[in-house]
Amino acid sequence: MSVVLEKTCVACGRRITWRKKWARDWESIRYCSDACRSRRVRDVDTELEQAIRALLRERPGDASICPSEAARRVGGEDAWRDLMEPARAAARRLVANGEVQITQRGSVVDPSSARGPIRLRWVRRG
Repeated sequence: MSVVLEKTCVACGRRITWRKKWARDWESIRYCSDACRSRRVRDVDTELEQAIRALLRERPGDASICPSEAARRVGGEDAWRDLMEPARAAARRLVANGEVQITQRGSVVDPSSARGPIRLRWVRRG
């Protein structure tokens, strides 16, 4: 039996690394923290994922978007700043699903460790 040593948090999309204290429960671990467990995926998170997909569909195939565009689409001009971290989390979940890539300066970066401005684009095949 092969043990997967990494998983993705279903709430924030960050990488969860195996820990010895989780040895007996590793199969049931779904969240990286108590905060993610209590927050879970809300309706607004699903809306942000849909907004990211819609924005990418509206652009040429090789174009990218900023997560703030999805936050503005869902939250409007007044509330978009509060949705920036949820928009980044939505992007990380889409990366975990194999749908999009997160880039910085045109290069694909690890979604769990990306700091600063990011862009989102469809996964490039081949």
